[in-house]
Amino acid sequence: MPGENLSRDEARERAALLSVESYDVSLDLRSAVGEETGDGPRTFRSVTTLRFRCAEPGASTFADLIAPAVTAVSLNGRDLDPGEVFDGARIRLEDLAADNELVVDAQCAYSRTGEGLHRFVDPEDGEVYLYTQYEPADSRRVLACFEQPDLKAPFRFEVRAPEGWTVWSNGAGERHDDVWRFAETKPISTYITCVVAGPYHYVTDTYTRTFADGTRLEIPLGALCRKGLAKHFDADDVFLVTKQGLDFFHDHFDYPYPFGKYDQAFVPEYNLGAMENPGLVTFREEYIFRGKVTQASYEARANVVLHEMAHMWFGDLVTMEWWDDLWLKESFADFMGAFSLVGATRFTDGWITFANRRKAWAYRADQLPSTHPVTADIRDLQDAKLNFDGITYAKGASVLKQLVAYVGQDAFLEGARRYFKRHAYGNTRLGDLLAVLEETSGRDMGAWARAWLQTAGVNALTPQVLLDTEGRIDELAVLQEAAETHPQLRPHRVAVGLYRRTDGGALERYARAEADVDGPRTVVAELAGAGAPELVLVNDDDLTYCKIRFDDTSLASLRAHLGDLTDPLARALCWSALWNLTRDALLPAREFIALVLRFAGRESDIGVLQMLHAWAGAALEHYVAPGWRAAGERLVAEGALRELRQAEPGSEHQLAWARFFAAVASAPDDLDLLRELLAGTARIDGLEVDQELRWAFLTPLAAHGVADEKALAEELARDDTASGKRHQVRCLAARPSAAVKAQAWAQVVESDALSNALVEATIAGFAQPSQRELLAPYTAKYFAVIERVWTERSIQIGMDIVRGLFPSWQDSPETLEATDAWLAAHEQAAPALRRLVLEARDDLARALRGQACDAAAADADR
Repeated sequence: MPGENLSRDEARERAALLSVESYDVSLDLRSAVGEETGDGPRTFRSVTTLRFRCAEPGASTFADLIAPAVTAVSLNGRDLDPGEVFDGARIRLEDLAADNELVVDAQCAYSRTGEGLHRFVDPEDGEVYLYTQYEPADSRRVLACFEQPDLKAPFRFEVRAPEGWTVWSNGAGERHDDVWRFAETKPISTYITCVVAGPYHYVTDTYTRTFADGTRLEIPLGALCRKGLAKHFDADDVFLVTKQGLDFFHDHFDYPYPFGKYDQAFVPEYNLGAMENPGLVTFREEYIFRGKVTQASYEARANVVLHEMAHMWFGDLVTMEWWDDLWLKESFADFMGAFSLVGATRFTDGWITFANRRKAWAYRADQLPSTHPVTADIRDLQDAKLNFDGITYAKGASVLKQLVAYVGQDAFLEGARRYFKRHAYGNTRLGDLLAVLEETSGRDMGAWARAWLQTAGVNALTPQVLLDTEGRIDELAVLQEAAETHPQLRPHRVAVGLYRRTDGGALERYARAEADVDGPRTVVAELAGAGAPELVLVNDDDLTYCKIRFDDTSLASLRAHLGDLTDPLARALCWSALWNLTRDALLPAREFIALVLRFAGRESDIGVLQMLHAWAGAALEHYVAPGWRAAGERLVAEGALRELRQAEPGSEHQLAWARFFAAVASAPDDLDLLRELLAGTARIDGLEVDQELRWAFLTPLAAHGVADEKALAEELARDDTASGKRHQVRCLAARPSAAVKAQAWAQVVESDALSNALVEATIAGFAQPSQRELLAPYTAKYFAVIERVWTERSIQIGMDIVRGLFPSWQDSPETLEATDAWLAAHEQAAPALRRLVLEARDDLARALRGQACDAAAADADR
């Protein structure tokens, strides 16, 4: 990574100096197939012609390019010596004219890390597949460019590819004389240009719409995946959601989709969920389901499809000036994903998933030492890479949901419409958005922005109920608190719901009032005189972003009657609040687990149920007192098996409980059952053990030494696919052997031979919570190597290693001390690396606090 960073100051200086007129990019990808030659990386030829203007003739600047070799560089017809002007990451450009033409002929490297032009060889049939992924700054691995979002330009691509391949890019393409040529794009940023090439399976459709003025819009739709996944590809459902989304955004944005066609490529070994390249959106191929999944998986895919589609307007049409305002696209896309999911598709409970899953990501991120305002201080590209986080996405989206409650939906959407029209194909900052919202809402957005966008941290809201002598509410107040490190109290538009049981035993809302909470204590006068509640929910309907707390009466009601709460959103909010109490060491982890075992079987929302499984597993692995962990594992496994057997045969709830049971199985009888289900000698009525479920069962069997290398090889022979290979690699690394762990460590840390997907799989197998003693020697090794790894490896692989191999299973004060010692001794380490270590340290410290809370509660019960 040395020499590859770009600072905000450098970008601003270059943007003040330059304006870009066009790019012509010619790629020769015929080298993607055939035997490798030479000892260096496999490369392809890239020729870029870049035309740009300079505001100060005679000035100097640089272009960005990361490539093993540059063959030729010319500036305004003058040949430059690549050995003198190219340093491996930048091309120095001196004595610029007012109008300039730069031509760079380079040998660029195919990627194995998912950054740049990624090359994947399908183990099933030997076919080669290529795709690009750039955000925030990896287009410079494929073409010479000015790699910053505010230097937009039209792009024209031409690509030479192996015989039999198809090539896609942002614009519509045609093949002439063995060359694919693509239509010029609108002015776009470098990081959203894209090329996908290979023998992909391709399906087409068309979207049409007639507007009120009679004009007709026709958008060619395409969806593609590897040939090996074609039999699993439900493209019809992808197209259905796509068309519903295009209808929704045209209805609300009043700005026709501006980028011509709309292809969606599902690609292998993808680091992200998806990427909003205009006209050619890329997705991780795991969104093509090889086996039975729950509706939560289809909902998640639909949400991602809509999230990326929203980016066509928020991010592609109008782009942030620098990564400080990354939220201007990601927060909006995250909010619009849920908003359109509920408003346009069959997934009408999308706000429940948002409250339960997306906000959990935000709450965690906002309590880390690295938390930051939604509008962040991004000094350079490494900062930018790490800020694709729960703050920028989920907290930002939550804040926008609060904004809709604050200014009204009509004013919010009219502001968006004006924003698109005013800044189309341009770049913006926070003030540009606030200006249109002030126009449409008539409100002062400055104070709101300072409270919600420019300060960090999450507030906690707690109800305070005072009853009169007749048992009615005399006064209900909402108390607001903030962490000492981020003491900002904010204005919250909230709904306060009062709940009590009916004669039939259902826990239902009987009163609701909206109020503007501001300051440490706010009285909700409208609820005075209401009957005494059994449960007060201070963020009912999930209007604001806060941690919900409960008074003693409400908490007691949830302990006894959480399963009787009939409203699914209210139930999800209560579960989320209880999980936050557990993470904050205010509720013993074993009590949270007991609530899950008691009430999760009654949960109707499959997404909430799967989240509860994940939280219960995390509570067991991180937050229970170590002395109770074994007993807790037995209780959870027994409860999961009981619910699995009681679930409706063939239902998605049965599938969710089967996966959870496998995840927590450790006792010999439980492992025997998994082995027998795999062999077909045991059966649970209605449970189809398909290939994906087989691998889910094999993972614990491998981790506990039941499935050996031979069994895993046999399973790979049964599923000799790219997905099967990833599963096998994970299971191999999970085996409980010192030699296995040493080999896995060496493959990830000491070698760069593995692709990004296999690095991820190896790390996932290596770090098993049941193998704490076996992994203990790697604490010291971790701190000895991470700075070298960060320096030598790409930022994506560096992030994977630093996060994934942190010794979180060595949950002791000694590991905390070792972490602090490394931080103290490496104050000059890269800020992004220190941030990752600080975040892992915080998770560990939180786990130790949770364990102390759990142990103290157990002592008190004795």
